[in-house]
Amino acid sequence: MSNSVVAKRYATALFELAQLRGLTGPIQEEMKELTKVFRDNKELSELFGSPKFTAAKKKEMIANIFKGVNPLVLNTLHVLLDAKRMDEAQNVFEEFHALANNAAGIEEAKVYSTRPLTEQESNAISATFAKKVNKQSLRIENIIDPSLIGGIRLQIGNQIYDSSLSSSLDKLQRKLIGS
Repeated sequence: MSNSVVAKRYATALFELAQLRGLTGPIQEEMKELTKVFRDNKELSELFGSPKFTAAKKKEMIANIFKGVNPLVLNTLHVLLDAKRMDEAQNVFEEFHALANNAAGIEEAKVYSTRPLTEQESNAISATFAKKVNKQSLRIENIIDPSLIGGIRLQIGNQIYDSSLSSSLDKLQRKLIGS
């Protein structure tokens, strides 16, 4: 989540409109994709920030590049362009995502494991740790990390729960060396 006040305002406005129209879920999915597009294509931000093109031409480019995107999202991009805030687009997407997750009682989590988690394991982790962060569930991203040797490392926001074998061995080593 960003610390941009501007991004929070735009994201809040879009979120409230999406809620009124019952489109929070679909728009959140589009925002995920747009975040990837803007993150992976730095040229896109440069293009929209370039003084070579008029605002009308940039809007036309946005409409062509993002065909099929929800009109609310497209309008938000146009508003950002008009306000010369396209550099905040990614922050707006992240803020919207955070608002939608918060409203749904969902928290993002990264689970590092030595192998892909089964659906049952993901559900069990979600059910157990969601309570610890006062949420209804966790949206888990499973990241494979063979260096863990065994067990898992879970990151929810800035909290880390580490039950990996490598962590246990490190603690044991420090304990043995220290005594």
